[in-house]
Amino acid sequence: MSTRDKLSVIGKSRRRVDGASKVSGQTKFADDIVLPRMLHCKLLRSHLPHANIKNVDTSRAERHPGVKLVLTGNDFPNEYGILPVSQDERPLCKEKVRFVGDPVAAVIALDEFTAEEALQLIDVEYEELATIADPLEGLNTPEARLHEYSEEGNIHKRLSYEFGDVDDAIAKSEHVFEDIFFYEGCTHLPMEQHAAVGHIEADGRITLWSSTQCPHYVHRAISKALEIPTARIRVIATPNGGGFGGKTDPFNHEIVVIKAAMLLGRPVKIALTREEVFYCHRGRHPVLMKYRTGVDKDGKLTGMHLQTMLDGGAYGSYGVASTFYTCVLQPVTYHLPRYAFDACRVFTNKPPCGPKRGHGTVQPRFGQEVQMDKIAEKLKIDPADFRLGVIEQAGAMTANYLKIGSMGLAECINKVVERSDWKNKYGKLPKGKGIGIACSSYLTGAGNSIYWNAMPHSGVQLKLDRSGKVTVFCGATEIGQGSDDVLVGMVAEVLGLDPLMIRCVTGDTDLTPVDLGSYSSRVTLMMGNAAIQAAERARDLIAEAVSKKLGVPLERLVFADMRVFDTEDPELGLDFHKAVVCGEEMHGTLGTTGSYAPPEPPGKYKGSGVGPSPAYSYSAAVVELDIDELTGWVHVERVYIAHDLGKALNPVLSRGQVQGGVYMGLGEALMEEQTFQRLPPRLSNALVHKTPSMLEYKSLTAHDMPEVIIDLIEDPDENGPFGAKEAGQGPLTPIIPAVANAVYDAVGVRIDEVPITAEKILKALDKKARGGEGRVGPDKFPEIEWPEPYEVPPPWEGGDGDAVNKPKRKRAAKMHEMDKFKKAVSS
Repeated sequence: MSTRDKLSVIGKSRRRVDGASKVSGQTKFADDIVLPRMLHCKLLRSHLPHANIKNVDTSRAERHPGVKLVLTGNDFPNEYGILPVSQDERPLCKEKVRFVGDPVAAVIALDEFTAEEALQLIDVEYEELATIADPLEGLNTPEARLHEYSEEGNIHKRLSYEFGDVDDAIAKSEHVFEDIFFYEGCTHLPMEQHAAVGHIEADGRITLWSSTQCPHYVHRAISKALEIPTARIRVIATPNGGGFGGKTDPFNHEIVVIKAAMLLGRPVKIALTREEVFYCHRGRHPVLMKYRTGVDKDGKLTGMHLQTMLDGGAYGSYGVASTFYTCVLQPVTYHLPRYAFDACRVFTNKPPCGPKRGHGTVQPRFGQEVQMDKIAEKLKIDPADFRLGVIEQAGAMTANYLKIGSMGLAECINKVVERSDWKNKYGKLPKGKGIGIACSSYLTGAGNSIYWNAMPHSGVQLKLDRSGKVTVFCGATEIGQGSDDVLVGMVAEVLGLDPLMIRCVTGDTDLTPVDLGSYSSRVTLMMGNAAIQAAERARDLIAEAVSKKLGVPLERLVFADMRVFDTEDPELGLDFHKAVVCGEEMHGTLGTTGSYAPPEPPGKYKGSGVGPSPAYSYSAAVVELDIDELTGWVHVERVYIAHDLGKALNPVLSRGQVQGGVYMGLGEALMEEQTFQRLPPRLSNALVHKTPSMLEYKSLTAHDMPEVIIDLIEDPDENGPFGAKEAGQGPLTPIIPAVANAVYDAVGVRIDEVPITAEKILKALDKKARGGEGRVGPDKFPEIEWPEPYEVPPPWEGGDGDAVNKPKRKRAAKMHEMDKFKKAVSS
């Protein structure tokens, strides 16, 4: 038995299952939840970036008419956090504040206006502490420490790894390139602000509605912070009006409204203002990067040593993972026989950084792709041809033990080169006009869960009843990316149904099996495989009953067009709802489950859990632009992008994801930056946000968007559902360096930091006109005491994926053994 050989749902452009609800305004977001007797919460946030809390006097606020409750840090016994190694946050600060915006107290009142008024009546006595404005200051200011668990002073995390003798490989190289780059921090800017509603049910159970991407981890955080058994907590992830990683952490406001609802016995809602969302942040880390790369006489990469320094902000968040991600994916795109990296994350008195779309990989991709163009220019090789000559191969194992599956990057490069007429434009356009190319790779789901265990990463449950209705349950969260449509499409394909005939229930910890959340582009692959397994089990149960009733062998039954029928005699069959009745008659009530956990990562060394993925997506982009040399203004005319997504499950949605990535990438390349300034001492010397609203924080409008020419490259991966890989985060990554490379082609100056603004272009042009280097960007990387590196022999040098913490051992390069290894892996 089977579905038809030709897919009828997967691969077809169709209306997304939640589309009608969203365009008609029927979708309920978190702030749309209204319950009887509901109260409203507002948070008092610190105006100082770093201070001890000496006293919080809430007496005046408590007496204010309409106020029902005031909470402080004393009302919350425990810390919480997203990673097990950084349980460092509190619902309300108890002893110390660490950035402007850290919450100190909460007022719950009859309405938002009353709560806001009462906030002004709370008196907080602070003792100011030294303020750390950037990582270099953090390195030089070991006291006062933001967190006692930091490795040393205000250094959160340091990493050092070496895969093969990199120094030796670079020393023997024909050419050595050293470059330093900087990537400014930026934030997510979702259309919907964070919101949450806490409610106590009649039986005393707790329910939270929240605009979260990870209800499972919010569920865990509530239990820990408030010491409540998990079985008594229900978290419902409402549809998100955009997340992009900004709603993956558990947040203090979610826990506060639950505590307030418990104490008052009434529902409590909080809806953050846009300014408060900037304080929540968890956006892109500012990262300083240093690359040292060797190239042989044939234009092949011999080795790379990458160093990164991250501005982590005030809390851990996903910081340890982000620190690894600034380094681990470089060998997935281009073949690096030897590779080493050092990374350091430093605490500062700014809102905490975390997993913005592309989670730690966008910054180093900018640096590497700009350096690739510099190398190509020095070697007098076309940048597209240079990349084609060094890309990694399908089926390869990288030096740092990341197993690559399908790899359509060459086709992506060739496609954008053809589409853009690259060969006739690169280096040949009139002055002021330029064209640039860049490539990228990204995860399709992380290889390990945040809390390591042997349980599935995603589960799906199906319920079928005698009406023929199918309901599919999954803990995955719809954040606008179309995960509900993917879920329904998988089940519809296997059972031969119209997707609009299937109801899905997602993101509800009471009703749905656990899914770890919408992050790291994991949902399509992990949820999709679980959904296929559940649907195939349901199909098998139904087919067994239909086979017996019709006297047709199982292998001849087909599920398609809302029927189950004999492939040799299509008239002999049953409508789907009658087939379900047969199944229920034979087996009783029909329900099935499916689950998925990724393959075990091949690396055995400490830290090898960050970077492995069941599959990797690939992108290539060409940006064409022009620059007004009088003003420095950049106008992007068009973008050509090809994205290897394995299989387009719903091409219209896939194209939307790619276009969204282009949009966000252009914003980060040209204008987006979350920056801070110190106030004068007479105004408290605070480190304040320069752009805490959409008036100051600039992003592209529809008017700014260029023409985008998209090609979906389908190179199916055996680990993906129907061969699919991700399309949500990878397409963003090549856009930023492609813009930088196009700027150089247009006016001959290098902007080695983002955003690439008109002021920086004019500065570089002026430096060039005066006979200097036409470049703007950082010129040195700070001296950092790195730990003794974990040394891991690459697999082709006889390594087994384990690390040895010993002094460097000289290892002769055995190229013939490397070739044999690569052939063996490929076969």
